[in-house]
Amino acid sequence: MNMETPEVVTVETKRVSCDGASAIRGGANYRPAALGHPKIYLEIDEHGYVDCGYCDRRFVLKGGPVDGADHSQLPDISEGADPGHR
Repeated sequence: MNMETPEVVTVETKRVSCDGASAIRGGANYRPAALGHPKIYLEIDEHGYVDCGYCDRRFVLKGGPVDGADHSQLPDISEGADPGHR
């Protein structure tokens, strides 16, 4: 089964936050819209990535075990989930 690649954000810290609206776009004449979801904090574990349960944005630890991997082939995990048991 071919899955669509999620939006991947490479980060340098294991603890990240997501509100679903930050980093959508920017610029001098851009005013952020009221989009997104409640701000949540996620922790990247030994798998090297974590998925936001609201918007499916994937946060990958730079230099971690899946940095540069084909993310369409990795299982979806959110905080606390174990991809080895799906």
